[in-house]
Amino acid sequence: MTGTAARLPNGRLHVQEGPIDLVIGADGPPDAVQRAYASAIHAFDGLLAGLAAELPALRRPAGNQPAVVHGPVARRMVEAVHPHRRVFVTPMAAVAGAVADHVLAGMVAAAPDLAKAWVNDGGDIAFHLTPGTTFELGLVPDLDDPALAGTATIRFDDPVRGVATSGRGGRSFSLGIADAATVLAATAAQADVAATLIANAVDLPNHPAIRRGPASAEDPDSDLGDRLVVLNVGPLTDVEIACALEAGAREAERMRAAGLIHACALALRAGWGVVGIDPARLSIATETLPNIHASVTDP
Repeated sequence: MTGTAARLPNGRLHVQEGPIDLVIGADGPPDAVQRAYASAIHAFDGLLAGLAAELPALRRPAGNQPAVVHGPVARRMVEAVHPHRRVFVTPMAAVAGAVADHVLAGMVAAAPDLAKAWVNDGGDIAFHLTPGTTFELGLVPDLDDPALAGTATIRFDDPVRGVATSGRGGRSFSLGIADAATVLAATAAQADVAATLIANAVDLPNHPAIRRGPASAEDPDSDLGDRLVVLNVGPLTDVEIACALEAGAREAERMRAAGLIHACALALRAGWGVVGIDPARLSIATETLPNIHASVTDP
């Protein structure tokens, strides 16, 4: 295969090629886990080359007519961004989540007797659950700091099978100032694009403490072109933090009401914004989240 694949000491599978770096886990009968891992390696083989061949289409903004692409991951990316086509977004906003969804789908098809499985693509995660199983995920308030601020427990009967986090740290550029926007959605690709757009909405336009510059100056290959991305955020008051979080919360609530996401947690400095967090429905331990300044929740 292209790339590398290796079993980790904890029994998980690690596959990597270029910028795609997956950690994969599965629970179930040993033969089912073996089949699932073999399928994951097969699904991963040639994946990066396939995406590279379709980059011109995947870097174009979503429009009323979805881009014509052929690979299974590229199709997932286009489908995920299509509902957001009225704002600037390209299918690249869903790439990590779409890769995770694709590899997981192959695993489950090859080993339907798995109890649980997950594919983690740099923090964007697709997971498979069966009755009686749960998926525990950590909430990270800053993409440049791996410390957890809380946890969420997803149960089999929750309408969530994907999670993604976006913000101005980590691997990608952001048009907003969120330290992190974590989205729970039906798929990882849907969560990925939504997290990107919600993180963009956490912003204070024209604020003098926020330094911006063209994405193309930082990375000539960026799909954002000459759009201004956030390069640095200086001191902000508590009121300014709350205003920026509220802007992101409004966008997240709009997506939740449209059925595009199920929940979102936003972080900026010491502040948190929460949308759609319903412990009775999504089993999210909101008491672990510090300093919730802005909140829009289910009635």
